[in-house]
Amino acid sequence: MYSFGPIAAAMTLLSTTLATLTSLLTPLTAGLAAGLAVVALTVAVRLLLVPLGVMQVRAEKARARLAPRLAEINAEHGKNPEKLVAEQRRVYTEAGTSPLAGCLPSLAQMPVVVALYGVFIGAGGVDEPMLDHTFGGVELGATMLAGADGLSVAPVFAVVIALIALIALVAWASRRYLMLPVMRANAAANPNQPQPGFLSYMQFTTVVVAALVPLAAGLYLLTSGAWALGERLLLRRVIPD
Repeated sequence: MYSFGPIAAAMTLLSTTLATLTSLLTPLTAGLAAGLAVVALTVAVRLLLVPLGVMQVRAEKARARLAPRLAEINAEHGKNPEKLVAEQRRVYTEAGTSPLAGCLPSLAQMPVVVALYGVFIGAGGVDEPMLDHTFGGVELGATMLAGADGLSVAPVFAVVIALIALIALVAWASRRYLMLPVMRANAAANPNQPQPGFLSYMQFTTVVVAALVPLAAGLYLLTSGAWALGERLLLRRVIPD
């Protein structure tokens, strides 16, 4: 996947940008420069993806407006699948949206996210000098399960555990304030859909991933997750229903 032309080119651009940010930040932040460069680059990419976030929230609000009508249709035509689907399509068409409207922006941003994540796990090649930089005294290439060369396991463990705790907090807030309200609204509109349950805990997969990937990728997961949470909550407030 990371050898695919467009993704490889994007990773080269992102790696160059990351190195430049590290050089600029080093005089100001010394040993924290490389980690802060990861955070800054993640924020910059998330800023570029804000228009897609706006599209997602608009689609989410459109589905919320249609929920009562869809619930009526389900009650009326629940025993006739063909009629049910036809009526649902008609409602979405009249509203100028579709059930997949909220998914398309997520799919559109995936190549960028994959490239960014690839940079932070060192997938760009064997020689990854950025992962040799340190953050809080721990190499960006270190993981909780395997300390970096020349470092004891204790500092690696302490830094990664703190990072994982913050990622878990963001995952909890995302489930509580983003996923559950949407899943409950969808379930109310269509009782045939799965009720909020195991799927609502999918956000916590980032916690497991953070324990396995390099520290640089963990910083990316924390920054991206926190940004996504704040962005979605803000857009829900400013975009009219």
